[in-house]
Amino acid sequence: MSFFGLDCVKKKERELERKLRANDREYNLSFKYATNAIKTSKYNPFTFLPLNLFEQFQRIANAYFMFLLVLQVIPQISSLSWFTTVVPLVLVLTVTAAKDATDDINRHRSDNQVNNRKVQVLIDRKLRSEKWMDVQVGDIIKLENNQFVTADLLLLSSSEPLNLVYIETAELDGETNLKVRQALTVTGDLGEDIEKLADFDGEVRCEPPNNRLDRFRGTLTYAGQKYSLDNEKILLRGCTLRNTEWCFGLVLFGGPETKLMQNCGKSTFKRTSIDRLMNVLVLCIFGFLAFMCTILAIGNCFWELNEGSQFMVFLPRQDGNDAAFSAFLTFWSYVIILNTVVPISLYVSVEIIRLGNSFYIDWDRRMYYSRNDTPAEARTTTLNEELGQIKYVFSDKTGTLTQNIMTFNKCSINGKSYGDVYDYTGQRLEITQHTERVDFSFNPLADPRFIFHDHALVEAVKLENPEVHAFFRLLALCHTVMAEEKKEGELFYQAQSPDEGALVTAARNFGFVFRSRTPDSVSIVEMGQQRSYELLAILDFNNVRKRMSVIVRSPEGKLSLFCKGADTIIYERLHLSCSKLMDVTTEHLNEFAGEGLRTLVLAYKDLDEEYFNQWKQRHHEASTLLDDRESKLDELYEEIEKDLLLLGASAIEDKLQDGVPQTIEQLSKADIKIWVLTGDKQETAENIGYSCNLLREEMNGVFIISGNSPEDVRQELRNAQTSMKPGEDSVFFPESTLGKGVKVMADEAVNGEYGLVINGHSLAYALESSMELEFLRTACMCKSVICCRVTPLQKAQVVELVKKYKRVVTLAIGDGANDVSMIKAAHIGVGISGQEGMQAVLSSDYSFAQFRFLQRLLLVHGRWSYLRMCKFLRYFFYKNFTFTFVHFWFAFFCGFSAQTVYDEWFITLYNLVYTALPVLGMSLFDQDVNDVWSFQHPQLYVPGQLNLYFSKKAFFKCALHSCYSSLVLFFIPYAAMHDTVRGDGKDVADYQSFALLTQTCLLFAVTIQLVLEMSYWTAVNTFFVLGSLAMYFAVTFTMYSDGMFLTLPSAFPFIGTARNSLNQPNIWLTIVLTSILCVLPVVTYRFLFIQLCPTINDKVMFKVRQAKATLPPPPRRTRIRRTSSRRSGYAFSHAQGYGDLVTSGHYLQRPALYRSSGLTHTGRTTTGFSPMGRSAGYSPTGRPQNPKVPDVEGTSLQMYRTIKEPSL
Repeated sequence: MSFFGLDCVKKKERELERKLRANDREYNLSFKYATNAIKTSKYNPFTFLPLNLFEQFQRIANAYFMFLLVLQVIPQISSLSWFTTVVPLVLVLTVTAAKDATDDINRHRSDNQVNNRKVQVLIDRKLRSEKWMDVQVGDIIKLENNQFVTADLLLLSSSEPLNLVYIETAELDGETNLKVRQALTVTGDLGEDIEKLADFDGEVRCEPPNNRLDRFRGTLTYAGQKYSLDNEKILLRGCTLRNTEWCFGLVLFGGPETKLMQNCGKSTFKRTSIDRLMNVLVLCIFGFLAFMCTILAIGNCFWELNEGSQFMVFLPRQDGNDAAFSAFLTFWSYVIILNTVVPISLYVSVEIIRLGNSFYIDWDRRMYYSRNDTPAEARTTTLNEELGQIKYVFSDKTGTLTQNIMTFNKCSINGKSYGDVYDYTGQRLEITQHTERVDFSFNPLADPRFIFHDHALVEAVKLENPEVHAFFRLLALCHTVMAEEKKEGELFYQAQSPDEGALVTAARNFGFVFRSRTPDSVSIVEMGQQRSYELLAILDFNNVRKRMSVIVRSPEGKLSLFCKGADTIIYERLHLSCSKLMDVTTEHLNEFAGEGLRTLVLAYKDLDEEYFNQWKQRHHEASTLLDDRESKLDELYEEIEKDLLLLGASAIEDKLQDGVPQTIEQLSKADIKIWVLTGDKQETAENIGYSCNLLREEMNGVFIISGNSPEDVRQELRNAQTSMKPGEDSVFFPESTLGKGVKVMADEAVNGEYGLVINGHSLAYALESSMELEFLRTACMCKSVICCRVTPLQKAQVVELVKKYKRVVTLAIGDGANDVSMIKAAHIGVGISGQEGMQAVLSSDYSFAQFRFLQRLLLVHGRWSYLRMCKFLRYFFYKNFTFTFVHFWFAFFCGFSAQTVYDEWFITLYNLVYTALPVLGMSLFDQDVNDVWSFQHPQLYVPGQLNLYFSKKAFFKCALHSCYSSLVLFFIPYAAMHDTVRGDGKDVADYQSFALLTQTCLLFAVTIQLVLEMSYWTAVNTFFVLGSLAMYFAVTFTMYSDGMFLTLPSAFPFIGTARNSLNQPNIWLTIVLTSILCVLPVVTYRFLFIQLCPTINDKVMFKVRQAKATLPPPPRRTRIRRTSSRRSGYAFSHAQGYGDLVTSGHYLQRPALYRSSGLTHTGRTTTGFSPMGRSAGYSPTGRPQNPKVPDVEGTSLQMYRTIKEPSL
């Protein structure tokens, strides 16, 4: 999407309908439609400075420091030089402006690159090469193979048969498989005849610009006829033309009005809980600052009234300046002096720490997936510490917990189950890598990567069992797969879902090879014979129908309807004669469910010719309606899909990703609750839950919520609560008691572990406002929750519900477009770059390739980031409060005159130079234990969930500690220097010497405190700490030298102070004494705390010290195996719309170069045969999944397993 820009431009007036005329720029310009130029940049050379500064000063911190700067230039108020604020403020503004400028320059380059691309435009009856930005609505343009689509176009004609074009939509939805579009016949006849195209004056009326990628509605009026336009005739900006020599298109939407640009809406800005806490604390600090300044202003007023008159001779007052006015000025003076309680460097340091911790995630080799060359990526730098506080993880199932690589595993045909292997005693054997595989050498078109172990099925195929043949014939005909055959026998299937690819590949291996298709026919090879079926209709899949059907005419003229879909849907439409077969098939489905397989039920019926012709006519009329087209078609589909005859069921395995059970186990030990939100059926999701340790046999109970009415759901939820807390009455929070404020629901302790499974229609009731609290209370009492058959909207609603009523941090993880809403709703969104495109990744905050990397992201990077940020904030506030409070105590000894206790240069450099690098070193490199120990003890993660490391309580402890340290740092040097002389008898108790001593004591005290905070020392940390102290002394001796004073006397008044003071032993003794007194309470408190009530961190760090010489052994895990009779679930990962494509010719490929006349039974051919289709491991990427299978002998018919049911 980076090629096409990101920002959207809003129209001034809302457009209700778009009208345009081809080849008529004058007419189209009257509507003032947007041109095709895009602008994603924010600034130009003239607006950069004012706009950028305006944006930066919208941040409260920057505006606050600008306000201080204004105060500092008022002579009556300021006791500090202006540069103490200007230097850090300018530094921060400059760094931010440089970053913004760099980003905007890159946006300008991207805009220019896109806007200056060339495309051929039909102007004045000639094709001219024009820049993209000069293309206008109503222009006709020519695209060639591998070119990006310039704007949203109406396809007019193409070089392919039937005016087809093939496009890749990776920039729009992340999918790399080719899609097909087809022009209207009336415009397709224009071809590439420039004269005809120049004379084309069709008028288009269509919907206004919008962001719906899957829908388009409009009409084309041409030569007195009106034609309906839909999404299948539109080429969207962002697509790439593939396998098509050329095509012509009419520009409908340009630039910011294209659907791509309309879809670039900004995501919600996410802030961490620490950010929100910081905002509250900063407001508290501002209040405390005002309180301190008020006290000091009142003190000044009293001092002026009582003592000030005695200084009138020495310091005469200006006319009209009474004590009250002096107090007013003093208030603002102390606002300036004490402003370091909120230092500007805090915000800069926080961003640097977050950036550094983001790089650690990007650089982590243990989160790199070499198979796909996919590293982990921190797509945001503002949420790292939030990763250390996750309490709830919301996960998709397919492609997230599972691989989304489908393998044809088992099937049930006419009451017989195939797929298991038995020994000679009839005992079922476990299938391993060494189990004998079926030999498909009789079929030269078989996929060598397809693996199947039950020889009985291939024997049934060879014996021409009619039901088995009908089963695989249905799989070969009822689909929307595209076949590509570049060489003879080298078949490559382009399927819109891995399920379809696995089923068609299975049929291919068992002798029913889908070879090619045209808009009105499907060619398959049945057991060596080429047969062409006339394709009369496709009754397409959608999420409501949950099934698809095809109507075909066999070469013998027989009309048949083939249907596949969800078991519950198909069973409702079966003929009564199938009842016994349905019972047996249901038993097999239950067996398949124990392994969490995805199932489809297959059925068919023969059609009467006369009835079908009548139905076909009504179908044509309904399909041409402009209004209510979908509902009319659904009625017709329902009518014909009745009295079906059951053939059997297929079972596809969606394998778990590596390490999923172990990851879930680790996260569970870290007290992270995992909720799976999936579109799969309840039984499938439930069994996957058991296989990945989400649900366990040793749980006290697993509650199934499947009520069909609000009352049933409410009762089931209450029953579950009663089971978990039998001694207590259920307490509910009706909506009326909540009022306007949102009530936070506290966690409830339960005896034992429980699981909750709720299906989609029950969840819809549970999410209603009257019941949502009951559902949330029940779910939060459970260890794990599985929500089945949920829509993308429901996924987001569940996340929002937990966010609303639980004071916790949530994380959502998914891999598909249906997970985007959930990922955006959660505090943190994680995208898995898998088989379902890149939409989830593009919307996420973090991304990686495997679910198992989540435990490292949270338990290592997240915990370290949170720990480092909390240590940083605690220490930062400590050192700045201590620094500032010394000013407060000094005020009582300087007549509240707003005189500073330190040298002005020390005030300027304290946060920028002297203490900046040590605290950054700690915040970037510190770790309490290494990653191995973090995995060994997941409980280390719990303090982050409870906000134990940094909270309001921790902040006030830090403030009290600072108050104590400031008292020591002021009064010990004050007492030590009172009436003191040097060794040579000269006076040392002057203001400048006291300032130097106090600031030196302060620097040593905060440095030692940092050393105590640090758990992990590196060479960099050591260099930063020692280097900062060395820098302090080097700068101090330089600035207090004679040369600097002579250069600029007013800026460097502390001439000779350093060398006169720091050569005295009593000065160094004072430094040592203050440092010891500052850290003594801290050391004492920590010693007693560790001895009396150690935390989990203390215990683990003690173990680390004990086992320092050797690494801990890796944890031993037992693989939990489970068999179950729970019912499998239908999970047909299909998309709507492909049926119409097929029947209208959209899937027609060029005729294959080679076609074999049949199949032989003499073994596999070897000359140049390199099949590319995927088997029981079908993937849209076409990567090989399984090694080539060695040839094995076929088995005898004695291996058949039959069900003795006389009625079948």
